Amino acid sequence: MQTPQLTDKPPDPFYTALYTVLARVPAGRVITYGQLAALAGRPGAARWAGRLLRALPNDTQLPWHRVVAASGKLSLPAGSDAANRQRTRLEAEGVVFRGERIRLAHYRWLAE
Repeated sequence: MQTPQLTDKPPDPFYTALYTVLARVPAGRVITYGQLAALAGRPGAARWAGRLLRALPNDTQLPWHRVVAASGKLSLPAGSDAANRQRTRLEAEGVVFRGERIRLAHYRWLAE
């Protein structure tokens, strides 16, 4: 009898919910880790959302760059290639930074 592989396991419904919510965030808008987790059915699990996003493959089509900290800052280390890539993508979508922050009152996506 063959042992089931990890790929045989059905996807975790919370993972699917998080990726579904993330895919809905429109260009020019951002969502916080906590908001993303809550909309995926895991309120209070911002760190969980961050761990899932870190595990995304490099070639993902999901808009990971639209997820920011509750303070309006990028969570990636300042000056890192990933942080620079995230900021560049957000700016290309029309998101304006004030120093290192985004005005969440203006750019936060409110799920419909």
